[in-house]
Amino acid sequence: MEYDRAADAIYIYLSDAPYAYGENLDPERRVDFAKDGTPIGVELLCVSEGVITNDLPHRGEIERLLGENHIKLFA
Repeated sequence: MEYDRAADAIYIYLSDAPYAYGENLDPERRVDFAKDGTPIGVELLCVSEGVITNDLPHRGEIERLLGENHIKLFA
């Protein structure tokens, strides 16, 4: 996980597979994918306000990681 305090953004790495394409779930959440459709990363913006976790791949792991870093969660 990388946190950019100035951008108020977090990027969570799920795989080291090469990037093929990304999909925005909404203005604050984006999922990046490998060529085979496997999620490889999640970008979360405005994290100081909290993060909506529904529809995220590996949701349980992401919620655990965010909770450990004291990021407010909205399910």
